[in-house]
Amino acid sequence: MAGCVKTTLFIPVLNEIEGLRLIMPQVKREWVDEILFVDGHSTDGTREYLEEHGYTYLMQRKRGIFAAWWQAFEAAKGDVIICFSPDNNSLPEAIPQLVEKMKLGYDLAIASRYKGNARSHDDTPLTAVGNYVYTRIINALFDGQYTDALGMYRAFRKDLLYELKLNEHPDDIFEVLMAIRAAKHGLKIVEIEAEEPARIGGRVSRAWPGLRGRLRGGTLMTRLIMREWLKR
Repeated sequence: MAGCVKTTLFIPVLNEIEGLRLIMPQVKREWVDEILFVDGHSTDGTREYLEEHGYTYLMQRKRGIFAAWWQAFEAAKGDVIICFSPDNNSLPEAIPQLVEKMKLGYDLAIASRYKGNARSHDDTPLTAVGNYVYTRIINALFDGQYTDALGMYRAFRKDLLYELKLNEHPDDIFEVLMAIRAAKHGLKIVEIEAEEPARIGGRVSRAWPGLRGRLRGGTLMTRLIMREWLKR
């Protein structure tokens, strides 16, 4: 895929008007070929903002953040998909860097929150330990070289969705499964340094909200890692 590639910037939204007003003016449309939103039925003016600024969006058909992801993946026109958070966690200026890495022929490019001098300003003690431990477990078990295997902010070949059978178990944690299977298959992977700024409005993750949700997410990750290790 080295050279000319078409890119889709995927942005899931659910009542993200505050973040959109701050972040989207910083995202230059010429950086990518397509910007695609999936809206989880926002009620705060998010949809009106997207319409006013001429953005393409889909209304989410099924509940859950990961259902929104798969809806976007199937609709994306790009050869490469970049997953981007609208709540200030993803640095806009990293988008061209990810695109450039994909043009160089990488299969997966991750905007790492922990590579080099980068760090997350949104971590809690629990998420910081969890990211550290799970990334190192993945590296140890699957010969990975990651500093941030769990981060959302990444670019990847759309073909990987099917080559790695990432839709085999719809309830899997997408980022973790991709990191594991990409390492297992010896794919060409690169990370760039990318700070994670604090989330706008102080909202917790929509995927795993609250302490109970974080612990549930950890349990699911552990099961996923063990399943993939046992069938390596």
